[in-house]
Order: sequence, then structure tokens, then C-alpha cells
Amino acid sequence: MVDARTRTGPGRLLIAVYAVFALAATARSAVQIVTRFDRAPLAYLLSALAAVVYIVATVALARGSRRVALVACTVELVGVLAVGTASLIAPEAFPDATVWSTFGGGYGFVPLGLPILGLLWLRRTRGGPSLTA
Repeated sequence: MVDARTRTGPGRLLIAVYAVFALAATARSAVQIVTRFDRAPLAYLLSALAAVVYIVATVALARGSRRVALVACTVELVGVLAVGTASLIAPEAFPDATVWSTFGGGYGFVPLGLPILGLLWLRRTRGGPSLTA
């Protein structure tokens, strides 16, 4: 089901930020995988996973595909929390940072806040009671 409310008002800014992160994560992971994959394969594959999640979230929010956007934002939040925790507990497993390492610290913690904002926006625009009600 398509819902145009996800791409109105603040949703436009959310989509734009997701698009920037999709491009950044895709470019970063592509360069890392092509030039030095043997150095930190786990980190680079996780960056590629983050890129895919950002692309899916961007497209889903722009098209108003609520369920897909909900799944993408949830996967992203779980990924940021899991990779962020793992990168602190076992830093030797992450000789190079990923987008989600240290909860997105290398990107100003935007990767941690973005899925939360995405989930809140999906809830706010769902047609039922809003967060302010």
C-alpha cells in the first residue's frame, strides 16, 4: 500500500538525509571492497549492508511504501546497535570503521538517530493517532 504522507513536510528532509547516506555508504563500501577487501572484510561487508539498507529506506519512504520503510528502519536500528556494540566490545574485529561502528560516531552519530527519526516519522504519518495526541 502506498502512502504519500511519508514524503511530505519533514519527510522530504528525512528522505534527503537517507539519500545522502545511501550514496556515501555505497561509495565508501565500494571503494573499500575493491581496493582493500582483505584488510577488513567484515567491516567492508557491513558497510555494504548499511548502503543497501539506506537505499531501501530511501526508496520506500519516497514511494510511500510504509511496510518496507518500517522494515528497513528497524533493520537499520538493529544493525547500528549490534555493530556499534560489537565494535566497542571487539575492536580488533573492526580494524577499519564501518558506517555503523561506534554507533555511527564517524558520521556524527547520525546513523543512530536516523532510524529512530524514520520510525517516529512512520508512526506520525500512519493515519491513526499521532505522537502528539
